[in-house]
Amino acid sequence: MENLGTIYMILLPLVLGAALIEGVWISRTRKDGYDWQAWGTSVADVMVRRLFAFIPYSLATPVFMLAYEHRLFTVPLDSVGAVLALFIGLEFFYYWYHRASHTVRYFWNTHSVHHSPNQFNLAAAYRLGWMGKLTGATVFFTPLAFLGFEPTTILAALALNLLYQFWIHADWIPKLGVLEYVMNTPSAHRVHHARNPEYLDANYGGVLIVFDRLFGTYVEEREDLPCEYGLVHRVTTYNPVRINLDPWIGQVKDLLSARSPSEAWNYLFAPPGWRPDGKGSTTVELRAQHRQAQPLMT
Repeated sequence: MENLGTIYMILLPLVLGAALIEGVWISRTRKDGYDWQAWGTSVADVMVRRLFAFIPYSLATPVFMLAYEHRLFTVPLDSVGAVLALFIGLEFFYYWYHRASHTVRYFWNTHSVHHSPNQFNLAAAYRLGWMGKLTGATVFFTPLAFLGFEPTTILAALALNLLYQFWIHADWIPKLGVLEYVMNTPSAHRVHHARNPEYLDANYGGVLIVFDRLFGTYVEEREDLPCEYGLVHRVTTYNPVRINLDPWIGQVKDLLSARSPSEAWNYLFAPPGWRPDGKGSTTVELRAQHRQAQPLMT
């Protein structure tokens, strides 16, 4: 874990510096400017998250350790094959972790923080929320420990995966040709962050986009449909405490109003926006509403 902390301490100034340079450039070259308040919120988010790193416990830690203690093999990273296996395995489980982070409300509460900025830029990349360590989201990667990869190695690889994703939070990088078929690119990730009904719940990949293509969640960015960024219900506050805690407070209120165990279950694990009367704001419902509104708009 010390090595993982060292990685963060080396890379964090570089990431913050690059985002700052981008902000200055955008503020000087675009009429709509750069949202410096949102930048400050993202910096506050990452600083508090670094404080959370000193908490010596994660909800997923016991599961990780149990899986590794009962591992099927022991896989040292001493060959190209082992490194490649870790990379592909991490990508596969990252896809499902990320997909669940959008389709299961309990995980979305934390991940929604990352989607809360209304501008898409490098600073949005490190607004990741404070509660991930306490909610056990990394449990999705425990199969890798069961297969024989050492837990701290898995977490270090995950950190490098997230580092790759830093540069794809850019709205000024064009499509990248044939790379779009294999890699997660700025174009693919713009779609992922878009609030347009046509773009919701798409492009979950980390470094690769191939699992989205395999599992039917890939959506290409369209020239005729510019991406609109932010949450479906836009966040208008710059208060990082509210941005991090409001989703959890809302879920607790819904749980207290549940009239049955099944309602309580759905308030926890159904898609974000689920309501008992079927008149919520899930992706399926938003797309249906959008289709119904189309004739009125043309």
